[in-house]
Amino acid sequence: MLSIDSLSYRYTAATVPALEDVSLSIPTGGIYGLLGPNGAGKTTLISLIAGLLTIATGRITLGGQPLAAVRAANPRAIALVPQDYAFYPMLTAGENLRFFGGVLGLKGRELAAQIELAIAFARLEQVVGKRVEQLSGGLRRRLNLAIGLLGKPQLLLLDEPTVGVDPQSRHFLLDAIAALPDSGTTVIYTSHYMEEVEAICRRIAIIDQGRVLAEGSLDEILHSPEPQLDLQLLQPLPPPLAERYAAVGNGDLRYRLKLATPGALPRLLDELAAAGCAVRSLGLGQHNLEQVFMRLTNRSLRD
Repeated sequence: MLSIDSLSYRYTAATVPALEDVSLSIPTGGIYGLLGPNGAGKTTLISLIAGLLTIATGRITLGGQPLAAVRAANPRAIALVPQDYAFYPMLTAGENLRFFGGVLGLKGRELAAQIELAIAFARLEQVVGKRVEQLSGGLRRRLNLAIGLLGKPQLLLLDEPTVGVDPQSRHFLLDAIAALPDSGTTVIYTSHYMEEVEAICRRIAIIDQGRVLAEGSLDEILHSPEPQLDLQLLQPLPPPLAERYAAVGNGDLRYRLKLATPGALPRLLDELAAAGCAVRSLGLGQHNLEQVFMRLTNRSLRD
């Protein structure tokens, strides 16, 4: 388990902390999502776990051991695939893999075997001999991921790994990442794309302005004590009712309303009848991560 206890971090000359009193317990195995808008503190947290930044306040342990001790025992235990490309564009894909494998201390048959596995995993067979500067954005992202896997890391940190790729490449990357826990790798996945986190992450934390706003399984995060109702009417919803129930219109006389309790539904139906509004259909609304985030922060994940 990766344990993060009371972690705070402030960049030099910054007026506000990038992280403030962050505590998380990330179980071994599976994919753990860090969801939040750009600038929320996700990359700072990943950088502290990776050892790129020095911990000033708080503590991070892996399997009960401080990260420095983990790295000393096994320098390949933790790997980072950064948002920015981490390879040399003037080299071929194969040359990059050999170079970074050598940096990890791999050599001979072990190096060749790990390169072969990484190429197969990322499906780079057709471009091994091509210079990286000639590759598409999707292939570059796949190479970035392949390099991160060379050392068979115990913990893999993925920082926005699908930024700037086409839908087909994004689908491939998500499928590939979803399979990583099968080989024993624990993955921490940062993104501001809610649909990616919903698709592949077992547990998630929502982060904004350096603080953890919510944490748990997807079902726990999406559960809300405030019921929502989806309505389609035959007449427009009167403004007083729209205001009282915080209604959001979705077009075609469709609305999502907030109910104080499930028992408030009969009262709402009586009020609609009194206002001359006939109901075409109704049902309980389902939350998604975007709605949860907006409820917690009053702004969009993409803001």
